[in-house]
Amino acid sequence: MKKLILSAAIVLGSLSVNAAILPAISISQSVLAQDGYTEVALDAVPAAVKSTVEKSFPNTKLEKAYKNDKNEYKLEISSGDKKYTIFTDASGNIIKK
Repeated sequence: MKKLILSAAIVLGSLSVNAAILPAISISQSVLAQDGYTEVALDAVPAAVKSTVEKSFPNTKLEKAYKNDKNEYKLEISSGDKKYTIFTDASGNIIKK
């Protein structure tokens, strides 16, 4: 009887140990928020918009450009290690958002 109880304890103990050693599975999920803007090539940005960036934000570099259905532009510019986002219309007028 003692051997039966001892055997049952060993079996149950080994099952719980094996269950605790299972490798952890890491799940990551990323969500991309759509704001209605689609990335466009820097060459596709109108000259008026580029001119506004150069005049209003001297010593900056245009990094990326996005355009929405209303023909408005979201521009990512950088100055050194600082990055900024500005919004303009197709005529180069800065939009407050």
